[in-house]
Amino acid sequence: MPARGGSKRLPGKNIMKLGNIPLIGHSINYALANSTIIDKIIVSTDDIKIKEVALSYGVEVVDRPTKFSGDKSPTLEAVKHVLDTEKTLWKNVILLQPTNPLRPEILLSKAYDKFISGDFKSLFTVSKTCRKFGIIEKESFKPYNYKFGERSQDIEKLYFENGLLYITKTSLIQQNILIDEHAFPFEISHSFANVDIDTKEDFEYAEYLYGKYNGS
Repeated sequence: MPARGGSKRLPGKNIMKLGNIPLIGHSINYALANSTIIDKIIVSTDDIKIKEVALSYGVEVVDRPTKFSGDKSPTLEAVKHVLDTEKTLWKNVILLQPTNPLRPEILLSKAYDKFISGDFKSLFTVSKTCRKFGIIEKESFKPYNYKFGERSQDIEKLYFENGLLYITKTSLIQQNILIDEHAFPFEISHSFANVDIDTKEDFEYAEYLYGKYNGS
């Protein structure tokens, strides 16, 4: 679990309370609930407060160097640093991002079964969108996946990487690849797929969904 502490748009987001549970706590609890699949839970962070919260859940923490903790530092660098630090040859790595705290209970078991049975090197979750996309060039909007006047149900369907989970063979990560060109796109249709917390508005939406699915 990569959880740096330097968020600018929503400071301290990884330990903000979502339903009285720190944001990172949701992903840790999810991993703990899937102990038949996950052998070890490791949080990678550069932040002492995040470290304290993670340790309170009884999981291991790897201190992430500053050079791997910037705004533009790829997640892959943090994952590789953990593997290099641990020096353990795990077969696969499951990546759970704290900023995607809400996941269907059976998502990981289904995704992992697909990953194993299909003998893929990597898998990531995606969701379908029926929105009409386009680009703006020289103050002119140019449709991308539809034509003006076309009905929404008739447009070309696109998919987005929702960030709920990633599974990758360790050997692939050692080649500096997190998702390879043959990665299996595991489709999920759930409102949780629209939660990716970067702003206050994102967090408020997560609070709404958390309350909706937990009866509050």
